[in-house]
Amino acid sequence: MTKQLTVAVVGATGAVGTKMMEQLIKRKFPIGHIKFLASARSAGKSIEFNGETYTIEEATPEAFEGVNVALFSAGGSVSAALAPEAAKRGAVVIDNTSHFRMDPEVPLVVPEVNRGDLAEHKGIIANPNCSTIQMVAALEPIRNAFGLTKVIVSTYQAVSGAGISAIQELKAQSENWDAGKDVEANILPSGSDKRHYPIARNVIPQIDKFTDNGFTYEEMKMINETKKIMHAPELKVAATCVRVPVVSGHSESVYIEVEKEASIQEIFDVLRNAPGVVLQDDIATQTYPMPIYAEGEDATFVGRIRQDLDNSKGFHLWIVSDNLLKGAALNSIQIAEAMLEDNLL
Repeated sequence: MTKQLTVAVVGATGAVGTKMMEQLIKRKFPIGHIKFLASARSAGKSIEFNGETYTIEEATPEAFEGVNVALFSAGGSVSAALAPEAAKRGAVVIDNTSHFRMDPEVPLVVPEVNRGDLAEHKGIIANPNCSTIQMVAALEPIRNAFGLTKVIVSTYQAVSGAGISAIQELKAQSENWDAGKDVEANILPSGSDKRHYPIARNVIPQIDKFTDNGFTYEEMKMINETKKIMHAPELKVAATCVRVPVVSGHSESVYIEVEKEASIQEIFDVLRNAPGVVLQDDIATQTYPMPIYAEGEDATFVGRIRQDLDNSKGFHLWIVSDNLLKGAALNSIQIAEAMLEDNLL
């Protein structure tokens, strides 16, 4: 008989939290009891889950008593305050914010890539950045087969990565453009930054605020997280992250350099057999990944694979995935499933 667990979801009403609930139901995660936690402002409200109505409780340290798995997606400050409290009370925290990702004591996990790191947890496990997850899921099988020395990625990221309010703003801006009305921008590229730009009919070459080195925090997340997940501090990684007027599904143009000589056919064969990856690459039929078709799908899709014209060890790939699923909610649930299978829960 499968072990029945007590699960807590923190931030269930957000874009990722909603997808987490859907995945718990879809994947039949063994829930004996579930509770939904939020700020005092939301406590007492009702929430529907799997045909039943639950009352949202205030997220306090005591609320995690008896919880086996705590799924966090309510912002870094909430995770900073409450994740250690939940872990202290015996819960395994799977945190979807960036707060713990680079903590050397906290595993940063994509199960298809570094599942073994889960055994090293001390109560908290970090879910990587959405763009990082899909990239390393596609690159890890290539790295295992041929080695990997360099990664240069340019992202085309959907507005859902900035939350429900960003989706609503894109829709409102599009409607106002069509109606000839003024277009307001209050969220992108970063709600906490000084200037905001419309995303409708636009692309914005900034996600999150800029760091002192000229890269944004989003770009530095991809760089640092990739090295941590792959246990490859020597790997050369560079990123440019761009927001595009797409609701869901992140796309990435990735250039890599491998250690061993490889053919396109060998790269194809590796990706065809890679867990969680779907190869979509047939230029004769114009078959390649696109976010409109990746939305709602669990897989990471890879296509447009080309050998570089000047470097026989260089390859170009196009990688697409639903950023709210594999990029966030699904990966969190897969972490919990892997821990259950490995007797870590």
